Amino acid sequence: MDICNLTALELGEKIRSGELTPTDAVNGVIAAAEKKDKIYNCYTSLEKEQAYKLAKEVEKRIKNGKVLSSLAGVPVAVKDNICEKGKLTTCASKMLDGFRPPYDATVITKIKKAGMIPLGKLNMDEFAMGSSTESSVIGCSKNPWNTDCVAGGSSGGAAAAVKSGEGIIALATDTGGSIRQPCSFCGVTGLKPTYGAVSRYGLIAFASSLDTVGTVAKNARDTAALYSIISGKDDKDLTSKDTEKFSLSELENRSLKGVKIGIPKELLGGIGTDTARCIESAVATLKALGADVNEISMPILNYTVSAYYIIACAEASSNLARYDGVRYGHRTFRASSLEEMYINSRSEGFGTEVKKRIMLGNFVLSEGFYDAYYGKALKVKGLISESFEEAFKSFDYLLAPVSSGTAYKTGECSNRSLGVYKDDIYTACVNLAGLPSLALPCGFSEGGMPIGMQLIGKAFDERGLLSVGVAFQSVTDYHAKTPEELI
Repeated sequence: MDICNLTALELGEKIRSGELTPTDAVNGVIAAAEKKDKIYNCYTSLEKEQAYKLAKEVEKRIKNGKVLSSLAGVPVAVKDNICEKGKLTTCASKMLDGFRPPYDATVITKIKKAGMIPLGKLNMDEFAMGSSTESSVIGCSKNPWNTDCVAGGSSGGAAAAVKSGEGIIALATDTGGSIRQPCSFCGVTGLKPTYGAVSRYGLIAFASSLDTVGTVAKNARDTAALYSIISGKDDKDLTSKDTEKFSLSELENRSLKGVKIGIPKELLGGIGTDTARCIESAVATLKALGADVNEISMPILNYTVSAYYIIACAEASSNLARYDGVRYGHRTFRASSLEEMYINSRSEGFGTEVKKRIMLGNFVLSEGFYDAYYGKALKVKGLISESFEEAFKSFDYLLAPVSSGTAYKTGECSNRSLGVYKDDIYTACVNLAGLPSLALPCGFSEGGMPIGMQLIGKAFDERGLLSVGVAFQSVTDYHAKTPEELI
């Protein structure tokens, strides 16, 4: 039995029935990761000793009759910006080389309580700034469908690991599309929850008002199972809120008859022929399931990219100011004064993309430019939220592309950097509004590369959003297809 071909819920069921043990599960995933990671470069570190130790503990808890969760015993890979006590957490940056946090992030505490087993840290763009993982200190993660192409970013390691069989399920983060875009590029399912639905305590911050911890999985049911474990209020994060609890059975067999889905026409501009065809096919499928799908106009979304990058870079410059080589992080050996130590430590520790965003953030927050840029961006953010609120008066959900096209070739990102930034219009608007969004595979290009769509829901309506995703995947098999070399 190839454990990595199982979904997370299938593996959890086999562990509960006694057909497999948590140690078997860890063995299977580690073996796959050690064999394949030379090709796909999904992990920044594997914590094998700790994983086996936790597997034995979970096995004892299950044998003692303790009810844990539907995913008890299932290994979970974790993006490298989520803290786990004593485990390497580097944000794929030289700046945090060797950093081992003294505490667990709340999501790590929750998955351990549920009996899940953290396996290792996943590759990402440095400090989550990028769309391809090419800014990672260990290099780019490869797309399982074509290793000449990127896996996307910043959570490219998570999407590539789940699709390639190096992982069963993963925790990742989304600031402007960092879960959804790599899921679209790799053909897996990803949830960016409502802002506040999942605690950010223990997440190394990029842009605090936009960062969200979410999930990468093989299908919507696995996604729902992991989301139900990590969601909910946390006293350590004052932006977190209570969330509605639901069972997996509530997501099954939902009728979409009468469900109204809107498609913002501003998010259809600039997409390629293959993407347009796949979106049209997805619309036809949703209509066949009973949904009423119509276009809607939301003109303010045209200002998404400008507002997003001003706000995100401003917050990044503030959050990353703490990395000065004094208390933690990289410290230079080339300094004869305190000021020189600050300058050289940051110059050596941060990569080009991070420096670019810090500089832009400092500029828009500087005297004389704050009101002209940052203040206006915050107003646009408010208008985008209002536009979504108005749209949801007429529609239950919104549908949009995740990206203009498929995964691009490694090295192309720098040559088309402006185009890469522009692609954030499809996803970053959701982060600015703080809404949940579910990325689902919806087809393939003529060249055989996966294409994804996203469903956007009302705040804290993850249950409804996931039920539509389950309904869509019950009649399509895009999420189940695998590159031939992996079969």
